[in-house]
Amino acid sequence: MRFDDQTRIAVAGAGSIGCYAGACLALAGRQVALLARPRIVDAVTGAGLAVRDLDGTQRQLPAGRVQASADPAAVLAKADIVLVTVKSGATRAMARLVARHARPGAVVVSLQNGVENPAILRAGLGARHPVVAGMVPFNVVAAMPDDGAPVFHRATEGTTLVDPAPEGLAAFLDVAGFPVSAAADMDAVLWGKLLLNLNNALNALSGLPLADELADRRWRRVLAGQIAEALGAMKAAGIRPARIGRLRPGLLPAVLRLPDPLFRRLARRMLAVDPAARSSMWEDLERGRPTEIDQFQGAVIALAERHGLAAPANRAVLAAIRRAERAGRGAPRLQPEAVLPQAGR
Repeated sequence: MRFDDQTRIAVAGAGSIGCYAGACLALAGRQVALLARPRIVDAVTGAGLAVRDLDGTQRQLPAGRVQASADPAAVLAKADIVLVTVKSGATRAMARLVARHARPGAVVVSLQNGVENPAILRAGLGARHPVVAGMVPFNVVAAMPDDGAPVFHRATEGTTLVDPAPEGLAAFLDVAGFPVSAAADMDAVLWGKLLLNLNNALNALSGLPLADELADRRWRRVLAGQIAEALGAMKAAGIRPARIGRLRPGLLPAVLRLPDPLFRRLARRMLAVDPAARSSMWEDLERGRPTEIDQFQGAVIALAERHGLAAPANRAVLAAIRRAERAGRGAPRLQPEAVLPQAGR
């Protein structure tokens, strides 16, 4: 497949990540349309949108520069590439929309958290659409003013990775502010990202900014326990997670358990995040939306069970998120010991 100036990109499920990626692509001259909630559609249509990079550089897309609609047919029908950026729980529904409205042969790229989404898309789309696994490593913070353009700010670093096929796709998507490279083993990449995503729930339960939460050794001990269980389950299953960031996966539990002063010295880049950044799961709790806990801690628990292993830390975190979802009062702002009693030891 050839990718050029006439290639049309649809961002299917344009929330924070989707709007950021779509805006960067549009600013680079790509033809982009956003499939989004009415609130985002109204804001983008009326005022455009802005993206702010990790270094603070802000760029603006004026109103009318990028198409935005809540109508799947209007966005998907002419797309050559569909970037799927919905939460994992909506993947099957999005596959049905793509199957119904996108032209045969359109390339579908999963830019989602979790390890199962590419397979879910392939099952729903069959041979009509090639499905490409992808991984976005960074957080995006959204600011939605009552008047004026929404701003989507990349709060952490990293390069988005995608399958090497089709040839030329990674290079076509690789633009300023949204770096993209090809990775030969995307299954390993997705499992490596899952290890880091285990912190999303802790950030949501704490209610703290990411930097403050990770600076607290008690929360890091909870995260270390979860990652250790996940690594044990992956080893039993023959899964070798890829390195995401600068640390090998096997070193993460030991580094996370270090005393705060030593951790700050060894993990400066891990703590170099925007002061306002929080996880998407925190935002889900605050907005009363379903979380991706089943795709994160739930996936670890299921893998451990298949190999006769226990995952008590992951079970405790999953249970705490379930309680917060049922309560419907946003982030519960818990202390680590309320989630896992041994966290304070």
